[in-house]
Amino acid sequence: MSVIKIASREIGPHSPPFVIAEMSGNHNQSLERALAIVDAAAKAGAHAIKLQTYTADTMTLDLDTNEFHIADPDSLWSGTSLYQLYRQAYTPWEWHQAIFERANQLGVLAFSTPFDESAVDFLESLNVPAYKIASFENTDLPLIRKVAATGKPMIISTGMASASELDETVRAAREAGCKDLILLKCTSTYPASPENTHLRTIPHLRELFNCEVGLSDHTMGVGVAVAAVALGASVIEKHFTLSRADGGVDAAFSLEPDELHLLVAESARAWQAMGEIKYGGSQSEEKSKVFRRSLYVVQDIKRGERLSELNVRCIRPGLGLAPKYYNLVLGACAQYDLKKGQPLQFDAVILNK
Repeated sequence: MSVIKIASREIGPHSPPFVIAEMSGNHNQSLERALAIVDAAAKAGAHAIKLQTYTADTMTLDLDTNEFHIADPDSLWSGTSLYQLYRQAYTPWEWHQAIFERANQLGVLAFSTPFDESAVDFLESLNVPAYKIASFENTDLPLIRKVAATGKPMIISTGMASASELDETVRAAREAGCKDLILLKCTSTYPASPENTHLRTIPHLRELFNCEVGLSDHTMGVGVAVAAVALGASVIEKHFTLSRADGGVDAAFSLEPDELHLLVAESARAWQAMGEIKYGGSQSEEKSKVFRRSLYVVQDIKRGERLSELNVRCIRPGLGLAPKYYNLVLGACAQYDLKKGQPLQFDAVILNK
């Protein structure tokens, strides 16, 4: 796989995880709050801020009956209609430029998830550096082809998609011009549970589709995301808000600023810890070798006296013979007088023949 770049940011196994703060509808229909979210994400160390670009009318019909009504009692949005939910959650298109400019001023990348072709055209007019495809749109092949034709990096969440559906999606993207592709393991429940996350899919996605992989994470906390890095995730996406107590359509499963800061730090630490396959002491461990056990004289021994369990022990530090020689030297005679606290060496003993 070639190295993927979004603007100047390199993404892949040789770079720290790329952390995306997903604003979604957590702006609560306030541009001032949206800009404050960008500021907080930048301060927390996020590498990118992401929006969602749609309107209620581009998503669904203004109906509150049958399948257009959210009746699932376990849903965060139970009791409302799809149209009402999207009208509450959408980011006004006239806000996008101001949000992107604020992010750029703070050194944070900014892009969005388009939900239909008109959103792609709009985002192209703002010259976004990349595109994200949401899980619920990963089977929308016309949209996939439209985004791929821009030639910009694509990040696609894999929630709900079977391997065969993902194969269709990846083929459509690549055939339409996508050269830089990142797939994000995702569980499309809100919030998601750790046991429903199946992180072992991450290395399999990389092998199956020969692309960069990551995690779009809806679980609570940062533990699942950090674990994903150990399995090869080079991108982590988490929903982000100023405070869950403020409410909002996605607030319940979003990170707060201190948590996002922790995620950035701990995911980078996990990446550093991966290293390479290595045995034997590292250079930094050389000074520690002195604290291994070794053979020491623990009572004065006269020349010609035999070494025994009473006058030779395996103790720290490690300046004497290795412990594996203990049985070999027991019963041997001292070549010369040995003092208590002296590390035992072969030149000090006459071995039995």
